This record gives sequence, structure tokens and C-alpha cells, in this order.
Amino acid sequence: MSGAEKTIPLREGLWTEKGHDGQPHLLGHRCLDCGEVFFPRKENGICTHCHSQNLELIELSRKGQVHAFSVVMLRPPGGYYRGDVPYALANVLLDEGVLVEGLVTDVNLDDIKVGMDMELKIDKLHEDDEGNTVMTYKFRPSAA
Repeated sequence: MSGAEKTIPLREGLWTEKGHDGQPHLLGHRCLDCGEVFFPRKENGICTHCHSQNLELIELSRKGQVHAFSVVMLRPPGGYYRGDVPYALANVLLDEGVLVEGLVTDVNLDDIKVGMDMELKIDKLHEDDEGNTVMTYKFRPSAA
């Protein structure tokens, strides 16, 4: 190790480390004309629902419920995913009405259920070829 290793996000702009409440939040867009909410943010700045360019950056709720999930037993081909297997992916319906797909952590895979209350967690995904710790957003069962 060269000492230059650091912690980096999977992709810039997906979340803020300290939102309005001091906690991490996913960052999305809300269309000010039709109210549609998007995650991730619309890089082109256009609402795909009404085609407005009147979008505001918002912090999304940290909590939601499992809408659907899948337990993945084999590492996908291509070498992109370097995390543990098996793992669970869930579509979590946040309070704003937007579905967010993310890894599920801190739970026995057999215990995941549709409707389960979840909360956001920023966590390690893997280490890259340069020794950097790549962070991503995940969901874990909600404490309350």
C-alpha cells in the first residue's frame, strides 16, 4: 500500500454525508411543475414525466419499505461487483414515493420481507484496484 488510499463514493452526487439533520441522505430531484421525484438526480435536468426543466435538488427520506427484493446467489459476470455473495437487492419505496434499488445489509437474507421498514446506510462496497475503499448506499432494517 502506498498510503494514498482513500474512501471514495461509488458515484459522485448520489448522497450527502450530512443532510439537514446531520445524517446521510440520498439526493434526488423533484419537478416543481408536476411533483415527480427522481433518484438518481436527472443529469440532463429534464423531468421525464412532464419534460419540464424546473427541477429542485432535494434530500430524500432516509426511511422506506421494501417494495420488492431478490436474493442473488452468484456474482454477476464482468467483474464489476466485488462484494459478498449471496446478497440481496431491494426496491425500497421512500416516503416521497420514489423506488430506490439498493443492496440490503445487516439482516439475515431469509428474514427480508415485502413491507419491511428500512433505513439508509452508507457502507463499504469493496476495495478498488488502487486500494481505495469504495462506498455505496445500502438499506438495513429500521431500528424504529
